Amino acid sequence: MPAFDLLSGASTPIVGKDEWLAHRGDILSRMQEAMGALPSQPSLPLDLRVESEVAESGYTLRTISFATESWDRLWAYLLIPDTLNQAVPGILALHPTSSSGKGAVMGLGEAYYPAYARELAQLGYVVLAPDYPGFGDAVETRARLYAEGYVSCTMKGVWNHQRCLDVLCAMPEVNKERLASVGHSLGGHNSLFLGAFDARIKAVVTSCGFTRFGRYMEGDLTGWSHDGYMPRIREVYGCSPERMPFDFTEVLAAQAPHAAFVCAPLNDSNFEVSGVVDCVNAAEPVYSLLGATGRLVAQYPTGGHDFPESTREKAYAFLKRWL
Repeated sequence: MPAFDLLSGASTPIVGKDEWLAHRGDILSRMQEAMGALPSQPSLPLDLRVESEVAESGYTLRTISFATESWDRLWAYLLIPDTLNQAVPGILALHPTSSSGKGAVMGLGEAYYPAYARELAQLGYVVLAPDYPGFGDAVETRARLYAEGYVSCTMKGVWNHQRCLDVLCAMPEVNKERLASVGHSLGGHNSLFLGAFDARIKAVVTSCGFTRFGRYMEGDLTGWSHDGYMPRIREVYGCSPERMPFDFTEVLAAQAPHAAFVCAPLNDSNFEVSGVVDCVNAAEPVYSLLGATGRLVAQYPTGGHDFPESTREKAYAFLKRWL
C-alpha cells in the first residue's frame, strides 16, 4: 500500500514529512493537469484604484479595482474596520455562485447568502471580497481568459485570488503573516484551491465547498466541466471520477499544516456529506504528521446547502484561535 493512499479516502499510515512534501508536490502537479499550469508571470504593478468609499456600521467600505494581468482588472470590495490599533489579519471573502458576485457576501443580490464579509469586518478583520470570473463586474473576463491562454476558469480564479493576497500584503493595516480565506459553495472550493497553491494562506474556512468526486451527483462530473470550472474534466477525463488526476481527499490534506474549518451540512444536495467525511478522514493523518492536530475541524450541521449562523460563529471562533 502506498504511504499516502489519499485517493481511496482511507485513513492510512504516514511514513515521514519528507515523503509527504514530495507527495504534496505531486498533488499540485496533478491538480494542474486538470486546471492548467499555475501562471508564472513577472511582477505586475497592482495599479490599485479606489473607485468609491462609504462609511458603514463598524467599517469603511471601499470599492476598488486593480490589475491582475496586463489585460485584466479585478473589482472587489475592501472592508476596513473603524478602529485599528495595530495590523490585523486579512481575510478573503470568496462568494458563492451568484450573478451579483462579490455582492453576495455583503448580503446583496438576487438571493439570500450569509453576509460573512460584513460580519468579519465587524469582528475587526480587514476583508477583501473579489468577483470570480463570470460574476459581478467580471462577466467578460470568463470569455477572454481562454483566449489569453488559460485552460480553466478555476486556475484564473487561483491567480486572481493570489493577486488579492498581494493587495492585502501591501496594506499597512494588515498583518501579512496572518491571512485567511473564507467561502461558501463556489467560494468554499476556491478557498481550498488557493490554500493549496499559496502558502501565505494560514487558515481556510470552506462551507459546502467539496466532496469526493465519486460522491458528487452520483459520480457525474458534468457540473465541474463547463467554462466556469475545468473544461478538461469533460474533454480529457470524460466527466469520470475514476479518470480524474486528483480528488478533494488530496486538496484538503494539502492545506496542512495550516488551519482548515469545514462546514458540511448533512443534507447538502450538491456536496454529499459522506464524501466530505472521507476527505476529513484522509487528511487527519497528514495534520498529525505535521504536528497540526486540532487545526482541521469539521462541523456537520443539519440542513441543506447553507452556511448557518451557528456554524459561522464556530468558524469565526476558529479563525480567532488560529490567526
